[in-house]
Amino acid sequence: MSRIPLVDLAAAHAEVADEVETGFKRILAETAFIGGAEVAAFEQEYAAFNGLPHCVGVANGTDALELALRAVGVGPGSEVILPANTFIATAEAVARAGARVVLVDCDPRTYLIDVEAALAAVTPRTRAIAPVHLYGQLAPVEQLRAGLAGRDVAIVEDAAQSQGATRHGRTGGTDGIAATSFYPGKNLGAYGDAGAVVTASEELATTVRTLGSHGGLKKYTHDLVGVNSRLDGLQAVVLRAKLARLDGWNARRRAAAARYHELLADLDVVLPETLEGNEHVWHIYCVRVQRRDEVLAKLNEAGIGAAIHYPIPVHRTGAFASLGGSFPNAEATAPEILSLPIYPQITPDQQARVAEVLAGALAA
Repeated sequence: MSRIPLVDLAAAHAEVADEVETGFKRILAETAFIGGAEVAAFEQEYAAFNGLPHCVGVANGTDALELALRAVGVGPGSEVILPANTFIATAEAVARAGARVVLVDCDPRTYLIDVEAALAAVTPRTRAIAPVHLYGQLAPVEQLRAGLAGRDVAIVEDAAQSQGATRHGRTGGTDGIAATSFYPGKNLGAYGDAGAVVTASEELATTVRTLGSHGGLKKYTHDLVGVNSRLDGLQAVVLRAKLARLDGWNARRRAAAARYHELLADLDVVLPETLEGNEHVWHIYCVRVQRRDEVLAKLNEAGIGAAIHYPIPVHRTGAFASLGGSFPNAEATAPEILSLPIYPQITPDQQARVAEVLAGALAA
């Protein structure tokens, strides 16, 4: 039987291939490789997609997080609170900004940041909390904001997995600042590394753009110590083509998730939950199973591109082992979580086969 990938990038490309080819020819003819009209147009369109006035394109999602953190004042001597069950980039961005990573546990049902734990971890040195919109749904940012009332603590949202998701009608960054990644496998994926920061604040947007352009907005004028992190025109062509289809693609992801709910309802798995008030975009369809590694091996042997997001909590990695700490929910879920193939072009037959193979692996 044919292989079923975790993400089918070829199928996505087929839907935009002609538009991308035309755009690439335009960029090559104009030699608008860094910045230019395509980047400006994408920034405007992605800001509008999020219902926000400002978007700054950058080189990748990790840079987006770092620049957003630095824009709100994160630096040496400050602390940033984030969940232990995230991709390493969230913690890397904090460390690169010169701040101390402070980890907290996740909710055992949604795997989103534990709001009470995050608020309890705030100290006079806390400059920001970085909730991660994991797997395609938004963390309860409004609860964090209410708990931070009267404190000078920013919220920098890690929106790398939530392009198009909403919570009570709001998108990531609506009341502050959010960073996203356009890594190829994302709901909105480039053909290489790319990222962006979105915000309602003109001041924060200007600071991010300044930091990402060697600390200045005019050539050879450097007002801040910045970095080189800019979106290129070729990636903007791809992102514009895909952005025009993103709402439809996310709707197809939701239909695929609903289909999985039905197919897996009678299996010995813990199905993913959507937090009340959220519009999920299903970047990842994550279940929990016993004997996860054995089940994963059987799926992969059968040509099912299942994976793990993420197998090692941040404090258990070599890079951040010095943080120590105990985060029971993150530690309990890490050996059980299993990501099943999901993408807009996945077919009902493909999903039925995934469910069949998974059932067999569980029975074995």
